[in-house]
Amino acid sequence: MVTVNRKVEARVRRRKRVRKRVKGTPERPRLSVFRSLRHTYAQVIVDTTGQTMASASTLSKEIRGELKRTGNTEAAKKVGELIAKKSIERGIKMVVFDRDGYLYHGRVKALGEAARENGLIF
Repeated sequence: MVTVNRKVEARVRRRKRVRKRVKGTPERPRLSVFRSLRHTYAQVIVDTTGQTMASASTLSKEIRGELKRTGNTEAAKKVGELIAKKSIERGIKMVVFDRDGYLYHGRVKALGEAARENGLIF
């Protein structure tokens, strides 16, 4: 049997470990981050109902035209600013940060810090 990439397997293990503890409630939803090689995505999710309250990515029409490249920290900062703006518009100020098994470094850190600078509390 062929095994999947070890890095992906390790991230999935870390993700499961983190998700045991991190739950999104209506009072404090979960800010989930996903990154691919080309794009960065963020969602604010209430886990009790399974609702996505806000979402943003490098594919969002609000920031798509501003970016030269979409897989770098500059783009992640823009996504962090946009997700914070959309969340605050919907009355969400406090969230739980879910790094989805990624290290808090690089694009994930840039997104988190940009969201904090624009008003989200976590």
